[in-house]
Amino acid sequence: MQALGRQVLIELYQCDPEVLNSEQRIREILVEATRRSGATIVSDTFHTFSPHGVSGVVVIAESHVSIHTWPEYGYAAVDVFTCGERIDPWIIADYLRRELRAQSSSSMELKRGLFREPVRHKPLPTEEPALP
Repeated sequence: MQALGRQVLIELYQCDPEVLNSEQRIREILVEATRRSGATIVSDTFHTFSPHGVSGVVVIAESHVSIHTWPEYGYAAVDVFTCGERIDPWIIADYLRRELRAQSSSSMELKRGLFREPVRHKPLPTEEPALP
C-alpha cells in the first residue's frame, strides 16, 4: 500500500511554561522548525488564549503543522501532516523538543490516504486527478 501523506502526532511534556505562553516565541519556533524540515511555508496564524495558552498553524504547500499549548500543565500537542516523501517531520519534532525544553515526549506516525495502486502527489498537466 502506498500513502498520500504522513501524519506525526507529537506530545511534549514538562516544557517551559513561559515559552508555551508566548505567542511570539511559539510562532518563531514553529516557523523555524517547519523551515528546517524543507517544507514550503504558505502562511501562518496564531492565537493567544486567556488566561493562558497558544494555538497556531503553519500552512505549508505539503499540508500543515499545528500546535496547541497548555502552559499550566507544561504540555504541547503538535500535529505535522505532510504529503509526499520530501519533508522529514521528525526534524520538526526534534527541534520542538529542544526549543520547548520538553523533559519527555511521545509521538506516533500515521500513514494517510492509503491506496493499493501507485499514487502521485500531483497530476501531470494533461491528466485529470484520480479519484480514490
